Amino acid sequence: MGIEAKDFILDLDLLAFSGIAFSPEQRASLQTSLIILKEQYKFKTIHFWGKILGINDDYFIVQGRQKDELRHRQFLYSKDCINWNMLNPPSKEAKELVDVCQGRFTGDPSNDFEVVKYEITDEDTEDENIEEIKTTLREEDRLAASLWRIEQDALIVPYTAYILQPNGDVQRNRTFEGLTIAESTKLSNYYHFCEPVHLPKKSLVQRSTLEKSLQFLDPIDEDVPKGTFVLAIPPNQIAILLGWSVQYERGSGLVQIRSLKWPGMAFFHIPGTNRYGSLYYGIGEENKDLAFML
Repeated sequence: MGIEAKDFILDLDLLAFSGIAFSPEQRASLQTSLIILKEQYKFKTIHFWGKILGINDDYFIVQGRQKDELRHRQFLYSKDCINWNMLNPPSKEAKELVDVCQGRFTGDPSNDFEVVKYEITDEDTEDENIEEIKTTLREEDRLAASLWRIEQDALIVPYTAYILQPNGDVQRNRTFEGLTIAESTKLSNYYHFCEPVHLPKKSLVQRSTLEKSLQFLDPIDEDVPKGTFVLAIPPNQIAILLGWSVQYERGSGLVQIRSLKWPGMAFFHIPGTNRYGSLYYGIGEENKDLAFML
């Protein structure tokens, strides 16, 4: 999702509760860049998506969107918040290799990571064997694949925040007035902002009960692994549900949801208003121990 240019400073302050902070120079450069990039690339909307921490340099990530905000997205990255480079969509091979690629991002887009993958040869025969294949993955390609993976797993929006138009475009719902405090406690009221995975597998009977223009995405309460426990840490209460951490600040005036699968992804919403957004601030690596934590 990210945060838009018009609410950039205010939304960054709200995300400070998650420990996300930027220097005054970075704030000023990013805010200016968002305005320039939106005009330069003719984006309908533009968002500051987050920051990938590298060993030598960090990657600042911006995402521009066209009329269909679900399918027509474009990433750009920068190391100084001033000079930006277009990031090509990840290839099928990069999407497969990113899950087995090890090591931190270095900050050099041309760096090559050595990746070992395994393929089964002569499957279903007596000569079945597992073959070890060594290949390389360019850091720029890994970055694109990592951003895609994070969005698939951890980019969320509130229920009814987006609407499916009759022509198939997904656009922001101008009548969205926010979730109530009670609604904001339920994970069923938050949806993955990506092409649905579980929805197409539902029966016709199940799908017939859904509002087609509003319930066209996967709710995050269908995620796996499943598990729930509550940490009572005064003055706040933190609920850990289905791989998500739900926390309230300012009494019930601000809800924050963090992904446990992708540490660093933080979402916020002010109940009763149309203010919401998210930001990623981390090393770009999945928490593969999540299944053992719940």
